[in-house]
Amino acid sequence: MLRRFSIDFALLSIGLDMVCVDIALGLATWLRPHLNNLSFVTFIPEPVVTPLALYIIFPILWVIVLSLLSLYDSKRNLSLPKEITNLTLGTILAAVTLAGTLYLSYRDVSRVLFLTFLLFGYLFMLLWRLVFRLSYQTGLLENHQTRKVLIIGAGFIGQELEKQIIAVPNSGLKIIGFLDDDPEKARENQKIIGVLENARTIVKQQAVDDVVFALPMRAYEMVQRLVGDMHDLSVKVWVIPDYFSLALHKAKIDEFAGIPMLDLRAPALTDYQRLVKRVFDISISAISLILTLPLLGLIALAIRLDSPGPILYRQERVGENGRLFKMLKFRTMIFNADQLAYLAEWTDDHGNIIHKRSDDPRITRVGRFLRRFSLDEIPQLVNILKGDMSWVGPRPELPTLVEKYKPWQRTRFAVPQGLTGWWQINGRSDRPMHLNTEDDIFYVQNYSFLLDLHILLKTVWVVLKGEGAY
Repeated sequence: MLRRFSIDFALLSIGLDMVCVDIALGLATWLRPHLNNLSFVTFIPEPVVTPLALYIIFPILWVIVLSLLSLYDSKRNLSLPKEITNLTLGTILAAVTLAGTLYLSYRDVSRVLFLTFLLFGYLFMLLWRLVFRLSYQTGLLENHQTRKVLIIGAGFIGQELEKQIIAVPNSGLKIIGFLDDDPEKARENQKIIGVLENARTIVKQQAVDDVVFALPMRAYEMVQRLVGDMHDLSVKVWVIPDYFSLALHKAKIDEFAGIPMLDLRAPALTDYQRLVKRVFDISISAISLILTLPLLGLIALAIRLDSPGPILYRQERVGENGRLFKMLKFRTMIFNADQLAYLAEWTDDHGNIIHKRSDDPRITRVGRFLRRFSLDEIPQLVNILKGDMSWVGPRPELPTLVEKYKPWQRTRFAVPQGLTGWWQINGRSDRPMHLNTEDDIFYVQNYSFLLDLHILLKTVWVVLKGEGAY
């Protein structure tokens, strides 16, 4: 039976994608004359002929683009959302590549035909992947490349590894158990099948394929000895460095000055996600600034007439990876309001500090209106253009508050900080700081461009309602 995690499956995937591209091109060619009746489509006499060379060029180029995105590496696309995301991004990049090819060669090919071809190609490639996944999940196709995994260390790291493996069905990995020397853990965890000294024996008896060391740093000598004991066994050995617990969000192996090192501040966003996010930020911010210029002038005039002091307020905030920057806002408080900062230190029933209240006496009349509709945040479009911030992300926090953060809370700085975010559409200022951080971490762990769009659309509604804005 065909194994999902194999070279053969990767070659089959490439072949199926190339067939899908050719079928889509042929179907789009056949369908094109039938679209002549549509008012927005240019009439083309029959028969419509697509150059034969494109049936060779298009599949090759499309597959090359998908290969560059590692779409044919099944181990990197275990989850369906990730595979669909890579396929979608690959289709977009392939569309640009193929369009450029047509521009330099066959310019007479119908644009409607080309767009129809892209749609069919994407749907066909998506369809066969869904069919294969469903076949594996229902047992119609069985992955015979199941690898037996032995986890050495039943602590936090080992249990997290178990959760990750269980969370991905049909991953081809089967955990046969844990090894740990702690008798208390052995009483509580029935999956512990022995102590560390039994590692070599269990590997041979159970025909283990992969041994994963998930031990703390203090057990380094034990790891070194056990690895040496397995040198003559046909087993793959993996080590999870305990340094991962020090990572801001995630860690990865990368080269620094030509030497492989463990990056403990690896970004939460991939290069492609960051590229899409940055292009979106720059384009939308530039357009928004141009459209709001008259409004900016009116707000500046209103602030000047309402109270003495500067129009803009610059405040130091903590950005991505802890980098400090000056965040811009329209001034909404009386001049030198920071000197009355003690007024802002209220606490809730649980002793948590509340830094914003609706009855803050420092807020001016114009400032209250600006905050009501979040108009005071418009100058931050400049911060977005500069790259200090993004449209969507955790809200940039004050350095004095970040100093009080626990290590887990600093995960929020693994992505660009934003003008709006997940916690803002789920309560805004009505939510205390310690709950905001949990919402920000949810955003970091579940990031996608579609989530950004969802937050932006919901932000419009939240701003119009004005709840929690002060």
